[in-house]
Amino acid sequence: MSEISREDVAHLARLARLRLSEEELSEYSVQIDGIVGHVAAIREVDTTDVKPLCHPTENVDGAVSVMREDVVIPSLTPEQALDQAPRSSEQRFEVPQILGE
Repeated sequence: MSEISREDVAHLARLARLRLSEEELSEYSVQIDGIVGHVAAIREVDTTDVKPLCHPTENVDGAVSVMREDVVIPSLTPEQALDQAPRSSEQRFEVPQILGE
């Protein structure tokens, strides 16, 4: 039984302001349902004896990935960054509103 219906996809498309054809709605509902199925299958994997990584740079074998050292370097001041901007406000780029909300 499908968990993601065509109506679910149509609702999400409306929220995202996407115009999808009837064919696309049916196709995407099948694809999204497949993704949900794969995630469900991964959730069923027994991980009781799997040691969690204690740091994002640690590999599963315990080795630590080499990362460069964090070094603070001089950067642009807000004035320098904004001096060529068509419009700025409060040390930020000012851009036209794209959403009608």
